[in-house]
Amino acid sequence: MAAAAADDLAARDREITRLVASPLQRAQESAAPVSERFSLDIATDERIIEPTNHFEGKIMRVALRNPLNWPALRNPQRPSWGEPYVSIVARMLDAVRDAWETTESGDVVLVSHQLPIWMVHSSLTGTALPHDPRHRRCALSSITTLERRDGVFVEVGYTDPAAALASDATDVGAV
Repeated sequence: MAAAAADDLAARDREITRLVASPLQRAQESAAPVSERFSLDIATDERIIEPTNHFEGKIMRVALRNPLNWPALRNPQRPSWGEPYVSIVARMLDAVRDAWETTESGDVVLVSHQLPIWMVHSSLTGTALPHDPRHRRCALSSITTLERRDGVFVEVGYTDPAAALASDATDVGAV
């Protein structure tokens, strides 16, 4: 699936000069085909990591039935079970901004995770940050494209080059 994303990036015929990934293993593994395809080292940025939360590693439909987990759900607008949405947006946009400002020329590929990418999308499109995770438009090895216009970042594209492979996937996420 990550190879399909690398192929999609190569087909765009753009100069990709930098590759940055979350330190988590699956993001590093997803960055590997891009690294190979464009002969780039993988830089690591902690700011684009997936946030930890109370429900990490749990099956939500089971965890929600357990009253011991209910206090973690006291404020879904924040969310009360993990890092606040506004914090995720701030650190992600800081990383995007830094990647833009410290790259002399060409495009930068940031390999992150579904929630942080969705938070950037929601922030840039003016969509409310609290949401139902089942309705995120952010698939495994999908590509969300940003550009800087008039000093601000805007989302200009979304592709899911690995969609045909998704039926065999055991996880969901994004590049």
